[in-house]
Formats: sequence, C-alpha cells, structure tokens
Amino acid sequence: VQLQASGGGLVQPGGSMRLSCKASGIVFNLHPINWYRQAPGNGRELVATIASGGATSYADSVKGRFTISRDNKYRKAYLQMNSLKPEDTAVYYCNTISRGSNFWGQGTQVTVSS
Repeated sequence: VQLQASGGGLVQPGGSMRLSCKASGIVFNLHPINWYRQAPGNGRELVATIASGGATSYADSVKGRFTISRDNKYRKAYLQMNSLKPEDTAVYYCNTISRGSNFWGQGTQVTVSS
C-alpha cells in the first residue's frame, strides 16, 4: 500500500489550498481516507475523514472551512482548505487502514503566513 500526498506550500492567511492523496496497492473504493496534521511540538491530529461510501466528518477546528472528497476512478482523495489560518500550519498526512494496519503518506508541509 502506498499513499502519496502532494499540494502543500506557503499561503497567506485567508487563502486556499488543495491537497491530493494518490493511493495504490488497495481497492481504493473500499477504503476510508483520513487526513491528519501535525504541528511542531504537537501530536498528530485527525482533521477529516471520508468513508468508502462518501460520508465525511471533520475536526471542529476545520469544520466549515475544509472539505474532504474522493475520486474513486483516479484513486485520489482531496482536502480543500479555505479561509486558512496561521494555526493550520502543519505537516499534513493522508492515511488509510487496510487489513487492520495503518498506512501513511509521506506528509506535505502547509505553512500559513503573511
């Protein structure tokens, strides 16, 4: 199983950014995809989840600003982030669970700063 995250970078407060996660090695449409983030000095935080059937859930801190989606045809998941705040600065990881094991992408840095 491989997950490849991309799309991070530097953005000003109030800006938008979209992260992508491409999966291989799994039957993509049968697996949930999670986005986590980890800021310096903090633990890894679950940001958003999309189930295999498309149901979504979000951390309170991003609700109304972030949207998780998936495209099963292209084996990709996305995290659309709007109204970004400096406190959203973190390394973002995509994740899935397959056969009882966690699999992680390599992480992509998102920095929100003026």
